[in-house]
Amino acid sequence: MKKKKPKEVKVGQDSKWMCMCGLSKNLPFCDGSHKQCSGEEDGKLYKYENGKRMEVKKPIF
Repeated sequence: MKKKKPKEVKVGQDSKWMCMCGLSKNLPFCDGSHKQCSGEEDGKLYKYENGKRMEVKKPIF
């Protein structure tokens, strides 16, 4: 399973954490929203509404 935790980027002596899950409300920076996507299964599509995860059965593209 691909990890969706933030990536640390060093800026001088400071650490900045970059969002890798795409759920942050402060992109490109992490705001801790990745905790929602723990337990997601690879190969499945999910959407999030009002803090709830729902699996998308038939994606429409």
